[in-house]
Amino acid sequence: MKGGNSYRLRGRHLSLTLITLIFTTIFLWAWEKNPLLTSLLSAQDQFVMPYSEIFVDAPNHPSVSTNPKKHTEEEDAHSIGTKETRNKQKTQGFDAAPMDSVTTLAPDRKDNDRDVTSSSEKKVCNFAKGRWVEDSRRPLYSGFGCKQWLSEMWACRLTQRTDFSYEGYRWQPENCEMPEFEGSAFLRRMQDKTIAFVGDSLGRQQFQSLLCMATGGKESPEVEDVGKEYGLVKARGAIRPDGWAYRFPFTNTTILYYWSASLCDLEPLNITDPATDVAMHLDRPPAFLSQFLHRFDVVVLNTGHHWNRGKLRGNRWVIHVNGKPNEDNRLVDISNAKNFTVHSVARWLDSQLPSHPGLKAFFRTISPRHFFNGDWNSGGSCDNTTPLASGSEVWQDESSDPVIEGALKGTIVKLLDITAISQLRDEGHISRYGSKATEGAQDCLHWCLPGIPDTWNELLVAQL
Repeated sequence: MKGGNSYRLRGRHLSLTLITLIFTTIFLWAWEKNPLLTSLLSAQDQFVMPYSEIFVDAPNHPSVSTNPKKHTEEEDAHSIGTKETRNKQKTQGFDAAPMDSVTTLAPDRKDNDRDVTSSSEKKVCNFAKGRWVEDSRRPLYSGFGCKQWLSEMWACRLTQRTDFSYEGYRWQPENCEMPEFEGSAFLRRMQDKTIAFVGDSLGRQQFQSLLCMATGGKESPEVEDVGKEYGLVKARGAIRPDGWAYRFPFTNTTILYYWSASLCDLEPLNITDPATDVAMHLDRPPAFLSQFLHRFDVVVLNTGHHWNRGKLRGNRWVIHVNGKPNEDNRLVDISNAKNFTVHSVARWLDSQLPSHPGLKAFFRTISPRHFFNGDWNSGGSCDNTTPLASGSEVWQDESSDPVIEGALKGTIVKLLDITAISQLRDEGHISRYGSKATEGAQDCLHWCLPGIPDTWNELLVAQL
């Protein structure tokens, strides 16, 4: 009797197991056939980009084809962060255009199919990734003709230099539309607007470049000097004013530059003494920027090459924080002081943007130096005249200026990333040909104009 019950129990267990196996098989078959179930997959799983799509036409090397021997002053800075989404910036008053990145879908894709868009139809625009290509339409203006705006020391066509092949290239970003720059169209687009560059002498080069690009390098006597409106007048005893401002009357477009090499507020400690020390307030933006920000529609900041002991001593700048001389030993280190300032001014500018909804704010990354076999005061040179001798492509996702990139993380101030693409263009510097060159010294910091800063402006205009 006990043996019979045991056999019946075993039979029931076998039947249950068989039923469970059959049910599982049917369920798995239904899962594969039912599109509703597959839609439960995560968005990340559905939109993973294939490896071949990430490196379209990429060379064997993975990032940037630069010479590892070339350096900028940022190498000792700490990497603070990586880029974060910055598409919060409003486009009030401007034609809509891509900012840091743009995702495009196939034009014939139906709306109800967007949730299953294949990765091959998604293309991300990154203006800092791409390649230099030859272009017979370059340069955008004549180095002989733009004497109205170009400083003589930067107009290489007016020097003894004989090779100008560096002028014949343009930057082609990856998956980005870069409309051909045309001066009159640009001015119409910027009608009734003001573009302000605030920074060091590299910012001044970008300012002069944009004036030449807007006029096509032609003499433009109708353009008005409106520097007085911004207090940009030459002070008694000064070599030059603190900046310049010009207005194109037909479109009421103003382009200006203000010299602020450190992006700090500078305050003489004794205004009656010409040789007084100057308080360098790391936690305050330049007074000019605070005073006139409401009048700007586009502002481009930059800093970098004045952050060294020699410049601080030469300008008699004394570091201040919280309105008093610095007491934080960490800020005695110049790189820390610079990083502190960059973060401070970036946070301040970001805090102002909600009150200025039409303002487009950019922070340009550092322009690289190319001194070989020494520095500016120890025989360093940049004699190469072959364009793109170190490569022509940049494929890295992160910026080569981690300080600026990190400072903008979490803000809606835009990154104008020019460092890696300019790193490839060492042949474009003033080199030995500057009008103010001294024996044995070369300028491997500033650029010939026309030249590389024209590309910076093309990237700026493309992101407005």
